Amino acid sequence: MTQIIQSFSDISANYDAAYVDLWGCVHNGISAFPEAVAALQAFRAQGGKVILVTNAPRGRAHVERQIAKMGVPSDAWDAIATSGDSARAAMFMGEIGEKVWFMGEPHDQPFFEPMHIIENPVAIERVELDEAEGIVCCGPFDPFADPATMRPQLLYAKQKGMKLLCANPDIVVDRGESREWCAGAIAAIYTDMGGESLYFGKPHPPIYDLAARRLAALPDAPAEPRIIAIGDGIRTDILGAMGEGIDSLLITGGLAAAETKTEIQPDAEALNAYLDREKIAATYAIGFLR
Repeated sequence: MTQIIQSFSDISANYDAAYVDLWGCVHNGISAFPEAVAALQAFRAQGGKVILVTNAPRGRAHVERQIAKMGVPSDAWDAIATSGDSARAAMFMGEIGEKVWFMGEPHDQPFFEPMHIIENPVAIERVELDEAEGIVCCGPFDPFADPATMRPQLLYAKQKGMKLLCANPDIVVDRGESREWCAGAIAAIYTDMGGESLYFGKPHPPIYDLAARRLAALPDAPAEPRIIAIGDGIRTDILGAMGEGIDSLLITGGLAAAETKTEIQPDAEALNAYLDREKIAATYAIGFLR
């Protein structure tokens, strides 16, 4: 049974480190949540380590600059692990070939910046779909358009045997009051039609391996840390935590606000019904990180 808590401090002493989602948990895509920032600062003040684990299809340096502009201060976290870094490493190691067709928005262009940690990287060339060996998907071209509009291109790619590298497994995110489609929605369609999608963010293992390396590299990192995952995505943050065998704190006021009837805190009956439908168990739940 998922335990509803009043604040992170109710349980934080039980953990050495937290893998914390960003969008919907620490910020809304526009600005930071002050109570969430304060909760992370308090956790760090008591010796806890905070690893921001995000499905953003960009490198950690870009994410660091982005969240600073939103008002997330550097003293609220210790390190960042991104889906983009995991996916970029796979691309430069040749997982989908040398000639790739890109799906995404203009702000996703940094995905192709060189990664100097990769030895002998593949020389990636961006081409049109009919010349491509694989697809890099950072998201739809239009995040408000139905992803199904891309079915003709995806069917062509599937018939050609292309792999689709999904740089962000999220299906949707809420930017302020607007809901946007993400790369995970495209990858799901491609997989359903028989194509091969490669995932690197939550809930898949590569990003957790990266987060563990980021944590281990920190000064005074515990040898066998007690870790909790915090996030609002039931099929990313919470499912990923289950796969890693770590505890989780579901932020119900994000993507599942309607399903859990969250205003300040989730409705207990609605929360349990939601988790039963999803067949996923969270260790703890709270309306908003505080």
